[in-house]
Amino acid sequence: MMKIYRYTKLKLMLLLTSVVAITSCETDFDNPNAATDDQVFSSREGILAATIGMQQLYSTTGLRWIVETPAITAREGGITTTFQNMIELEDGGDIPNSNSNVVGLWSTMLRVVGIAEDIAENAANVDIDAGTQSGLIAYAKLYQAMSIGALAQSYEQVIVATSEDNPPFVSRTEGFNTAITLLTEAKTAIAANPISGEFQSEILRGDIDLANTIDAMLARFNLYAGNYEAAISAASAVDQTSASVFTYDSQNLNPIWSRVYQNSAPNFKPRDNFGLPDSFTFDANDGRFDFYLIPLDTINQNQLPIEDLAGFFDGDTESIPVYLPDEMNLIIAEANLRKSTPDTGAAVTALNEVLTDTDDVFGVNANVAAYAGDTTVDALLDEVYKNRRAELFLTGSSLEDSRRFGRPQPSPTVQNFDEERNRNFYPYPNTERDNNTNTPADPSI
Repeated sequence: MMKIYRYTKLKLMLLLTSVVAITSCETDFDNPNAATDDQVFSSREGILAATIGMQQLYSTTGLRWIVETPAITAREGGITTTFQNMIELEDGGDIPNSNSNVVGLWSTMLRVVGIAEDIAENAANVDIDAGTQSGLIAYAKLYQAMSIGALAQSYEQVIVATSEDNPPFVSRTEGFNTAITLLTEAKTAIAANPISGEFQSEILRGDIDLANTIDAMLARFNLYAGNYEAAISAASAVDQTSASVFTYDSQNLNPIWSRVYQNSAPNFKPRDNFGLPDSFTFDANDGRFDFYLIPLDTINQNQLPIEDLAGFFDGDTESIPVYLPDEMNLIIAEANLRKSTPDTGAAVTALNEVLTDTDDVFGVNANVAAYAGDTTVDALLDEVYKNRRAELFLTGSSLEDSRRFGRPQPSPTVQNFDEERNRNFYPYPNTERDNNTNTPADPSI
């Protein structure tokens, strides 16, 4: 299967090399369109272009699959189209291995992993400033970790490296732990050699706080892996006044806007109450409703109540946060409840940071009263789940959250639209099974 990853990646690199040749007065290539994979990663221009391409691939095509796919499965969104891939996702049951969302999420994340591997492997061989080199290595490992983490949230077993033929699969927990290792290596790299002004201006461009983002992802994936003290430590290290965003322009549109608004032909719309059942009630004045949802008072073709979408998704070039600051408070709350000796006091304190928030850097402010309910672990976990759904709406976490919080199991029955989720995991794409003999059996549901 590795040859397929490499072929796809090489085509992307050739395109990027052509762009570099057109826009730069310096190039090492006489014929950029015929550049080899090694040539692309052996020059300053090539490896910087590859890094920009990796980021663009993840933040456009990749983010579409990361957000949209679990959003339909876990009922954050209701479909508004007759495209078969979306119908299959909302119907649930035995989703075909050829479903374009199932294939797209898998293949795009592995493409990012492959590019990241080559950047990290080759950065040390390019004649660049030490701080640019460390930045490239750390950034590549960040994207490799985020891509593996995205796969581990959706598939029961995952591939964590594309550098060999017929790559093996590992458990999703091992996938999360691999992501944690990569992020730890990234953190070490920039601690040893702080990132250069060149890397800041050429790659980060004022949009990404790299150190903060690494800590945020360490918090996220340690939580998912069950490493609760490590999750609390990493989340506590994040500066919540700092923002990191994916930016878009007329050539690279906001991928969720494209799916909901482009050409006035929406593929899905957000569900009422963030897709939660009526048993989860919110304060009527919770500011996250107005932030994310525009009242529509209508239903989709499967009679599911839907709204219009606001938040980070109602403009074609609107930026999307890499992570939301209050995710860190929700991680601290949840981890304190799940650790071997639960600390409900610390959990309530962290939860109240979310509920009473009025100055979120992105404007996602619940701005309601502090928690005054039942302080048992189970009750507080329900409150954390509810607030994760509202705070982290359409960030790709809904399916992972639904499983982790023990929400009702789906049945194999198709078109059971009362279910909170209609799958636990996705089947492995036929493109993988046809080329990799290590591909496991599909999950039953």
